[in-house]
Amino acid sequence: MHNRDTEFLYEIGTLRFIQRTWKQFIGSNFANLAEHTMRVVWTALIIARGEKKADTAKIVKMALVHDITESRTGDVHYISRLYTKRNEDQAIKDILVDTSIADEFLALYHEYEQRQTVEAKIVKDADNIEVDLELVEQKARGNPLSDKWVPMRKKVRSTLFTETAKKLFDEIYQTDPDAWHINAPNRFSAGDWKS
Repeated sequence: MHNRDTEFLYEIGTLRFIQRTWKQFIGSNFANLAEHTMRVVWTALIIARGEKKADTAKIVKMALVHDITESRTGDVHYISRLYTKRNEDQAIKDILVDTSIADEFLALYHEYEQRQTVEAKIVKDADNIEVDLELVEQKARGNPLSDKWVPMRKKVRSTLFTETAKKLFDEIYQTDPDAWHINAPNRFSAGDWKS
């Protein structure tokens, strides 16, 4: 174990306190950075299953590291990105310096940023798609801004790298975000309240 491993773990813990800047537009109950990262990991694994050529262990690690620079640089949204310069290369080096995982995760971070490998493309697709999952959830909870953003987000579909991600994107806008619990075995369908 390296002397900075524990400090690194404490810093990773702070990701749950970093609000994604989309909250400026959407309001409360928008996923924080840790929540976003968790769903990106699972989304990337689903996309990888459809693509069949990807190293899933690498994808999980890449998805975990893809946004940790925001611990130091903060998040930016589609307006602030026009005005903000972030030194993410320095941030990732400083976050990982003297940790036992530095070499592996620096390489994964840079591979992700270059978008040349199938794994990097899958993780970027998952990063994009996670926003659409959140927008559909927000719409289901009555947030009217989702209706205004959907036409803009539809343009994102053309930037997706993988066919599986494009199919998933389409399914997101056709699937009720509450179907997972409404259609699941529950007290009404399988439990003590079943007729």
